[in-house]
Amino acid sequence: MPTSSASTTDTAKSNGGGVQSLERAFDLLERMADAGGEVGLSELSASSGLPLPTIHRLMRTLVACGYVRQQSNRRYALGPRLIRLGESASRLLGTWARPYLARLVEETGETANMALLDGDEIVYVAQVPSKHSMRMFTEVGRRVLPHSTGVGKALLASFPPEEVRALLSRTGMPAATEKTITTPDGFLAALEDVRRTGYAVDDNEQEVGVRCLAVSVPDSPTAAAISISGPAGRVTEAATEKIIPVLQQVAHELSEALATQNQT
Repeated sequence: MPTSSASTTDTAKSNGGGVQSLERAFDLLERMADAGGEVGLSELSASSGLPLPTIHRLMRTLVACGYVRQQSNRRYALGPRLIRLGESASRLLGTWARPYLARLVEETGETANMALLDGDEIVYVAQVPSKHSMRMFTEVGRRVLPHSTGVGKALLASFPPEEVRALLSRTGMPAATEKTITTPDGFLAALEDVRRTGYAVDDNEQEVGVRCLAVSVPDSPTAAAISISGPAGRVTEAATEKIIPVLQQVAHELSEALATQNQT
């Protein structure tokens, strides 16, 4: 008995040898995340190019598995089961990063961190502390707003200005110190500096007396940045010139390591 075209589509292999329906389901989840976590079927159809019946079938499966939930307004939102997957992946990413952060500490003498952009917030997923008696400490799992952090600037520098403005309008820009940037125009100007120089600076903006230098991890499977932080008296302009090349090299090596993990 011949199978229908719909069932053939869902079980067909993709050009890369994978299962097409799985690839499509994950693509829809990514598109939902890019749209802020909640979308309608027509929006997904327009952005993905898939027909509505196919999207409806995939979404029904994702809802049944708990990865998507249907709202009372008939729109679809990312489901709670994704939280567990995300937390586990973040911990594993932090584990992979620790040897690279340890090298940063050895070469710079300052505390090294890794952070991700999770929704509208920055979350720290790994840290290796400095060996100095006076050192910075950020609890792994801590969440902060991006506008007052070096890692936040490094991560948002690649975003279109309108997306950055939309994020800032959702989070607000409260001042953590007198030096915190508190206007969208000021923050966008800081992001332009990041693009020009290749690194971001938090100069007493999150905590008085602390400077942080950060770079993004290129081609990371999720938006990630690494940084060093220390007392402003040690992380001086002169020290910055020596630290930035090390930060950029370690970010490049970490990027290569993560790409290798993705292929295995």
